[in-house]
Amino acid sequence: MEAFTLSRIEMSQLLLSLKGAVERKPLHILQDAWSKFHPEEAERGASLPAFLSTEIPPILQKLIKGGSVKGLSLGEIATLGHLIEYSTLSSTSMQNWVKRDFKEYLGSPREGKKYSFNQAALLFMIDDLKASLDFESIRHLFRMLFLAPERDDDDLVEPAQLYLAYAELFEEIKNSPVTPVLGIADRSAQQAYSTKADKVLKVSLGNMMLRLNHLTKSQRHAVRNMLMIAAISVQTCYFQALARQYCNAALFLDF
Repeated sequence: MEAFTLSRIEMSQLLLSLKGAVERKPLHILQDAWSKFHPEEAERGASLPAFLSTEIPPILQKLIKGGSVKGLSLGEIATLGHLIEYSTLSSTSMQNWVKRDFKEYLGSPREGKKYSFNQAALLFMIDDLKASLDFESIRHLFRMLFLAPERDDDDLVEPAQLYLAYAELFEEIKNSPVTPVLGIADRSAQQAYSTKADKVLKVSLGNMMLRLNHLTKSQRHAVRNMLMIAAISVQTCYFQALARQYCNAALFLDF
């Protein structure tokens, strides 16, 4: 069966919708995410058989039915993580992060026995950042943005909003004509990419920076730097996934 796939923008919008932070309903977000991969079926009126061939995990079934979701179990977060394109999130990894590596941020469920949507966003962020950073570096970045790990009200920006912001930035950079694949070792290519990326960054972060005008200059720089680091880390995830696909194709077609 076909897997249900979500971009990071769609996943972040889904988390924000579940939090009640945006007007769009989870069902509408899921409908749009599925429809973008099936325009031909929709055009010829064949959406039903196409949807019936799509694997829908239990957590999505609950959202499709309009069920109330106040928090997520680790299993549900892992299931959602598997839907994110280029993601390598696993239940085992999350259990290690919760119990040991990022216990100060993720150790205790904040919605009864379930984890909050912001905690889910943090887990998705860790999965992205580990593609290019070690855990100690990630913890340092988290300390800059989430000042007291046991509290949410002092965060420079809440994790779900941060996840959406760098997801949007990644899409902007990915679609940039100077995204470096070849020739990055050339100094002029590096300078061109840096200049273009900085312009993209300024445009993409404009609205968010306006919402963060209560922060100090150094705090705004911390948020800005985190977004750039995370967006580039997602690029790393993308290229790693692409390399795995080519490797699998080479091995499979060796006959």
